[in-house]
Formats: sequence, C-alpha cells, structure tokens
Amino acid sequence: MTRTHSLLLATVLVAAGLPIQASAQARPARPARPATPRLLAQATPPVAPGAPAVEVSFPEKEWRREILRIGNDFALGVDDGARTVTVIAGDLTLEGRVAGDVVVVLGHAEIAATAFIDGSLVVVGGTATVSDGARLRRDLVIVGGRFDAPASFAPGGDFIVAGPQVFNERFSGLFEWLTRGALWGRFIVPGLWWVWVLLAVFFFVYLVIGILFEKPVREIADTLAARPVTTFVVGFFVALVTGPVCVLLGVSVVGIAVIPLVLVALCAAWVLGKIGTARWIGRSILGPAESPKADAIRSFSLGFAVVSVAYLVPVLGLITFTLLSVLGIGAAAMSFLAAYRRESPVLPKLARAAAVSVGASAAPGFVPAVALAGGGDVPFVEVAPEVPTVPPSGLLSFPKASFRDRLAAGVLDLILLLITAAFLDPIFDDNRIFAVMLAYFIGFWSWKGTTVGGIICQLRIVRVDNQPLRFVDGLVRGLSGIFSLMVIGLGFLWILRDADRQAWHDRIAGTYVVKVPRNWPI
Repeated sequence: MTRTHSLLLATVLVAAGLPIQASAQARPARPARPATPRLLAQATPPVAPGAPAVEVSFPEKEWRREILRIGNDFALGVDDGARTVTVIAGDLTLEGRVAGDVVVVLGHAEIAATAFIDGSLVVVGGTATVSDGARLRRDLVIVGGRFDAPASFAPGGDFIVAGPQVFNERFSGLFEWLTRGALWGRFIVPGLWWVWVLLAVFFFVYLVIGILFEKPVREIADTLAARPVTTFVVGFFVALVTGPVCVLLGVSVVGIAVIPLVLVALCAAWVLGKIGTARWIGRSILGPAESPKADAIRSFSLGFAVVSVAYLVPVLGLITFTLLSVLGIGAAAMSFLAAYRRESPVLPKLARAAAVSVGASAAPGFVPAVALAGGGDVPFVEVAPEVPTVPPSGLLSFPKASFRDRLAAGVLDLILLLITAAFLDPIFDDNRIFAVMLAYFIGFWSWKGTTVGGIICQLRIVRVDNQPLRFVDGLVRGLSGIFSLMVIGLGFLWILRDADRQAWHDRIAGTYVVKVPRNWPI
C-alpha cells in the first residue's frame, strides 16, 4: 500500500466520520521496491532506521501464490510464503513470509515473531495481535478493530487506526460473536462464555413466564399441534402486515401514539409464541404430562434444549429462529382469536334452521329435539333465538366494554381512515384530516350508535338514561374526545380505573359503551 493509497484511505475514513489516529514516531526512509519481490532473511535481526537491509530473493513458486480464504481460517507456516494473503470472516495465523499485503476482514490476525510482511497489514472489523520480533515493511491500518502489539513494534510505513480503542476493547466479544456467529447464521458461539450466560438467563425468564401464563402458553402449543401449516400462514401474514400498518399509523399524528401499543402487542405475542413453540417441541418428544404445570416445566425445558442445539449449527440456527418466530406469532394470534370466539359464540347453523322451521309451533327460545335429530318424540331443547331483541331494560343491561375492546375498535377505525386517505388525498390533507375524522365519528355515532370498528368489536354507545344517541350527543362526545386525547391520552386511560369504564368524554357527554352479543343487528 503506497503513501497515496494510505492518504486516500484516511480521507475516506474522515469523510465517513471515523476518528483517525496516526503514530507520531519517526518514520525511516522508505526503500524503493525492487523489481523482483525480495524479503529480508528470516534470521536477520530487526533493521535499524537508515541501516542497509540484507535481502534475499524469494522463490518464484512461493511469491506468486495468492491466498484467499472466505469463511475459513488460514495458517501460513514458518517455512511457507505467499504473494498476498486475504482472509474474510475467518482467523489468520501468520508465521512465514508474505511478499505483498495481508488483509483480514471480520476476523483475528495472529502475527507471530517469525512473520515478515513486505507489504501492508490491514485489519477491518477484527482484531490483530503482533508478537515481538514480527516485521512489517509498509503500512499498518486498523479499521473498527482492536490492535495489540509490544512497545518495540513499529511498522515501516504509516500507522492508521480508525475507531476508538475503548469501544473496541469493551465490545471485542461482540465483534467475535458477529464474525463467528451472526455472519455464519447461528446465535450460539461455543467459545464465548457470555453467550452461555445469556442463554441461561433467557431460559430462566422464559420458564417463569411459561409457568405464570401457563394457560395461554398451553393453548399456543395445542394450536401448533392441531394446525401447524395454518399457524405458519397466519404468522407470516401478521409479520408481513405489521410494517405497512405501522407506516400508515405514522402518517397521521394520532396514529403515532398507537404504534408503541402495536409493537408491544407484537413483542408479547412473539415471546409467548416462542415459549409455546418450545413446549410444543418438548411435548412432541415426551408426550403430555399428567399435570399442566409439570408439562410446562419438562416439555419447555426439553424443547428449549433442542432449539439451543439448532442455534449452534451455522445456517440452521438462522433458519430455526425464523421458522419458530413465525410459528410462534401465528399460534399466538390464532389462540387470541379462539379466546375471542369463546367469549362471543355464534349460534350454530343447525339450531338456526331448526328455529326457523318450527318457530310458529314452539315457544320462543325452544326447538323440539325431533327437528334437530330427525326422529322420535323427545323433550324440547333450549336454543338462542335467531335475532336478539332489545331486552326490557335496554342496552344498559349488557356489560360495559373493556379498555381492550375499545382500543381495538379505535385502531380499526384509524386504519380504515388511513386506508381511505391513501385514495382520497385532496380530502385528507393536513388541514382537513382532523375535521374529516371528527365528522366520521360523529356521523356514525348519530346514525348507528357505533363506528365500523365498534361493529367489528361488538360495541354500542348508549346514553346514561338508556336512550339512543342523538346528533347533539355525538357532537359533544366528539369534541370532548379531543380534550381526552390532548392531555397525553389520560382521558382515554381513565377507563382503566373508572368503575363504569367511562372515559372523560363519556362522562361529559353522558354515555356508556357496552358490549353486545356477536349476532346483534347493525
């Protein structure tokens, strides 16, 4: 590497914002490079500055050899030589002679005392250790790595260090994990002790979570055992739409506050899904245990061990991590949907058909068993009516909506508005978006007593006197909702502590939000 090359490299590093440190020691006059590559004899003592160098010709069959290793370690013996040596994502042990440059990228360079480099030594994103007695004819360049050498060592050319040494010393283990682990597609590197400590911490935390949330984790494992292919498709879809949904939410000012909630929900689903996936793997090997708690401990422990072994293998570790993450998110989403359906069951089609066929001959709410089974004179079986009617006490007889249901409805409404805004840019500009959103909510509240998100989440708004919502009530509720949002959202969070689950705008407008049955008419 000539001085021109060194200065060019230093200029690029300065432009990139990396600190440059050059040694302040005196540089000996650089000898002219001979026409034929020559090296100092191995037994020659270190050359003092200005003293003539004893040179011997290097065998042509040796200096013409150019070494390139990618993803593999390389060692050049004391009696071996090469023209150039380049090692990428691997370690280099150099004991012999090199006529040209030595380059190590994302690896460790061990330069022995018998080594002689007639060119330059460049280490990028790795470490270099130079023993006492090693000789370097030209430049030494360390970029984003750590360098260790005795005080007597001095290169013949420039000494350039890019990147703070303190950072490199503190994070040398991380560099080693990146070069020997992440770049190889694995997450556990056997030679790094701190990786095993971190693995033990993850095992303990996951085990505690699996015991505390035993039922959700068990449902995730059951879902994986019953429908693994469907679970993978659902997980892939959730992972695919999360990014676009967050982008759409970020377009609006209101949606920015929802993005952290979406990411937290996704992280919770990912963690529970990974624990459930490990439990599913362990249960597939051992079979179900007698008690759920025993199954949570032994099945998860075995599954975690199997996954950890896969993380040790290059490429397979990355594939395993990706596959289990998608399966875990999909199983968590499907388990949530199953729990939601259990809370709001749908009337079976057979019972609906029977209710219609004998509706005139049977008392309301009862269907003869013969209509369901097709024979015999048997007692009546009670079923739900096809279309519910408003009970005598009105909508207030239904339970108050929880914060989770109201948040889900709000997110759905916001996504609907953002999707609509993508097609109606002139209407949804910066000056009109809040007016359009306010008109949407007030209009739907006055028309249907709910919004599109409320219909999906089975929510209805009713006045405290059990009367339907009027336009003036929707207007007051919408304007006061702006106040609930402006106070860092405290008006909406008030639902969590209010006995009647009312937000501030509910109290101002005199309304309740109730949860109706799933087949409630729109």
